[in-house]
Amino acid sequence: MSVAGDIEKIKVQETELAFDAFDEATAFEIGSALRACALAENWPIIVDIQLWDRPLFYAAMPGSTGSNTDWARRKRNVVKMFLKSTYRMMLEQGGESALFAERYGLSASEYVLAGGGFPIRVRGVGVIGVITVSGLPQRQDHGIIVDALCDHLGRDRASMALAAAT
Repeated sequence: MSVAGDIEKIKVQETELAFDAFDEATAFEIGSALRACALAENWPIIVDIQLWDRPLFYAAMPGSTGSNTDWARRKRNVVKMFLKSTYRMMLEQGGESALFAERYGLSASEYVLAGGGFPIRVRGVGVIGVITVSGLPQRQDHGIIVDALCDHLGRDRASMALAAAT
């Protein structure tokens, strides 16, 4: 699929993978599902779920590092500023991290253009937090969050998935 096609699909994901409500129990269920999947697949990732005012879930898998936690923090900052997924931001900005930072006056130590940050959107409220995964290629970080949200919200994974990378 084209970059433009991926961007349009991500916009659909961000709109349709929204919650009626989101609380600590929801974060734990989604985080636990992501953790279980990571353990089964032997993925060296971290999973971080936060509202804007506090963390709700964190798990580090074997093989992950402190660097993954820092990447997650920087991805979270991008979602908080732009209220959209970091993979969408990366595609919209052409993957040009240096130009991204310069264009918006952002510090590379605080913001990163890399997939794996997905907004927690509550219908009628807006974006209230972020689910972040770090440790795999950025398209895959993004995709496993989408899969977990599909499973939790009872949506068909295939209809929400990005096309296979070519």
